[in-house]
Amino acid sequence: MSEHELTRRQALTAGLGVAAAVTLASTLGPATASARPAPGAPADLVLRNGKITTLDPNRPRAGALAIRDGRVLAVGADAATHIGPRTRVLDLRGRRVVPGLNDSHTHITRQGLSYTNELSLAGVRSVADALRILRAEAARTPAGQWIRVVGGFSQFQFAEQRLPTLAELNAAVPDTPVFLLHLYDRALLNQTALRVLGFDKNTPEPPGSQIQRDAAGNPTGLLIANPNATLLYATLAKLPKLDPDSQYRSTRAYLRHLNVRGVTSANDAGGGGQRFPEDYSVVDRLHAENRLTVRIGYHVFTQQPGAELADYQRMAKLTHPGAGDDFLRMIGAGELLVYSASDYETFFQPRPDLPATMESELAKVLEFLAGQRWPFRLHATYDESISRFLDVIERVHTPGTRFVLDHAETISPRNIDRVAALGGGIAIQHRLAFQGEAFAQRYGAAATRDALPVNRMLRAGIPVGLGTDATRVASDNVWQALHWLHTGRTVGGHTVLGPDSRLSREDALRRLTVGSAWFTGEQQVKGSLAPGKLADLAVLSEDYLTVPAPRIPAITSVLTVVGGRIVYGAAEHAAFDPGLG
Repeated sequence: MSEHELTRRQALTAGLGVAAAVTLASTLGPATASARPAPGAPADLVLRNGKITTLDPNRPRAGALAIRDGRVLAVGADAATHIGPRTRVLDLRGRRVVPGLNDSHTHITRQGLSYTNELSLAGVRSVADALRILRAEAARTPAGQWIRVVGGFSQFQFAEQRLPTLAELNAAVPDTPVFLLHLYDRALLNQTALRVLGFDKNTPEPPGSQIQRDAAGNPTGLLIANPNATLLYATLAKLPKLDPDSQYRSTRAYLRHLNVRGVTSANDAGGGGQRFPEDYSVVDRLHAENRLTVRIGYHVFTQQPGAELADYQRMAKLTHPGAGDDFLRMIGAGELLVYSASDYETFFQPRPDLPATMESELAKVLEFLAGQRWPFRLHATYDESISRFLDVIERVHTPGTRFVLDHAETISPRNIDRVAALGGGIAIQHRLAFQGEAFAQRYGAAATRDALPVNRMLRAGIPVGLGTDATRVASDNVWQALHWLHTGRTVGGHTVLGPDSRLSREDALRRLTVGSAWFTGEQQVKGSLAPGKLADLAVLSEDYLTVPAPRIPAITSVLTVVGGRIVYGAAEHAAFDPGLG
């Protein structure tokens, strides 16, 4: 954790008043390329003496940049001509600057509601270290609350290449309930957790789970194994939730956590249990108060298995694509359109076979969305399910309406060409960085080398955006995603991606900036640093383009700017950091 970052528990209890150091920018208007500052006007902020990677083909590199009214005013030597008496001028001291990072697929709204109530094991290198962290967390967990590790790490990152045992979990944390979720694979609950949930010696073993018992038959631990995801998430749903004010503070802390890494935008793919509009009240409030520090484009996600069409008909009366502005905008439907089309992956388990009813159920929803001109995104892991999805999309899709396939780890060349012909995009994530070893064990080395052929997608002309699918099936560390897409190496240090699935550092960065902007229809205003575009950027702790590859995941921002407003500062820019108030 960065020394400039609050712990999650501290953030939960800290005051979050408005910081006096930075004036909050007014909300930007609609995302149009014409809304650019007057060319002769003095800048609000000038950054100079840096190494700016603009990703603008007209001027790919520069040493300075000027910002006014939330937009880039000038790039290069022209920036100096816009310094006026009230312009803030910052010396970058030769640091690398990149456009603000844009996660093309994440669950930012859902995670914000529980961020300060969860513990992350991302980056922890051994079971022993994980147990020490859990023990320390128990010492500061308030009475009545649980220790929750809700995904975002992999057993392969540990030197032992395994998870803690239930006995180790009980020894490390004997008195505080623990729920430890490993990706979408399994969950461990300690003895105290079972006591809180009402388990006793007469409690039968739930389907898809294993109760560990002592000699007297008393439960001492529970292992919930996928594919019983219903039980797994039903158990998680029973745990105490944060109250509304704490959810507000938690979301602010999570946005700051992302700003520390240089994230300035996110495509929110909805999520199971994410109700619209109820669970969006916190981001709505932050938006109304001009306190959003990450731009959010969100999708609405059905919550009614068997009644998905009715759910989307209900939501269509409440909102529509484009509702909002540059900081908070509704994009469309997904990532799950009907539950029968759910091909959720855990590469520890066999590929799921979708029911025969899937096509007819999906067609009804897609026909409705087409009539509403709603963009959509669809969870699509396996080529077998992708083939069936595309059969339906080809029948009912309205040309010109944006659609996205998410994940696509095993997509075939034939289906890549079908997506290209339909004008669709593909959002890729670093899920194989957390499960690459399991994928290789199940499907073999050859299939692993051929997985996620991103260069093949790009050659076909498909818009491709990089993201994380945080925070359960992978961590939200966008730099880990960049490292994975460049090197093909997992968090366990194994190389799993073949040459056609890897990109240069700059091309990988382009997928996380320019590429991701297409998914919200903002490619004209976001993703590169050019005059007239949104002034979103990050000044990096280390030079991403030259630092040794193993250090890429540890890169952070020392200055994050969103819409010309400094939302995070560290190192030589710490004086400008607004903090959490």
